[in-house]
Amino acid sequence: MKTRVFVPILILLNLQIFAQQLTQEIEKSRKERLIESPLTPSKAAFYSAVLPGLGQIYIGKAWKVPFVYAAIGASVYGYVYNQKEMNRYRTAYKRRNNGFTDDEFIELIPNKTKLLEGMKFHKNYRDMSFLFILGTYMLNILDANVSAHLMQFNIKDNLSVKPKFEPDLFGPDTNVGLKVLVKL
Repeated sequence: MKTRVFVPILILLNLQIFAQQLTQEIEKSRKERLIESPLTPSKAAFYSAVLPGLGQIYIGKAWKVPFVYAAIGASVYGYVYNQKEMNRYRTAYKRRNNGFTDDEFIELIPNKTKLLEGMKFHKNYRDMSFLFILGTYMLNILDANVSAHLMQFNIKDNLSVKPKFEPDLFGPDTNVGLKVLVKL
């Protein structure tokens, strides 16, 4: 009795039903997935904060990476250069205060107060270079975030703005206008 009930149930469970076909989902491109994801700007900003330029690579704008590293590299170069020059002036000033007259600036700058001015000058530019390092780093993060947001911006032909220039046929003036087209 148990086998008579069990065998038909087993046969019914093994039958394949062909009444419904599963639709195959079209795989979206990486750019389309990035556009649809609401977390893309946050991820791009995070990646750029971890490693400058990585957020730009994540959203597909790798051409910006050399500019990021050039800006940060130039600021770091300015910082290192001004730190080195400040140390040279400070060392010369300390040696003159201790009574030595064999520093590298003795013929150029005989006055000790001018050494202090040179040291302050390079210190100010060193500090500004540090601010430029921070600024370019923050600008890198901001650029990755804004570029990712603008990827998601809806750009359709329903709204367009075109400048229009028409020469005045009866005079030397040129008429300038703005044509706004809205399709509903």
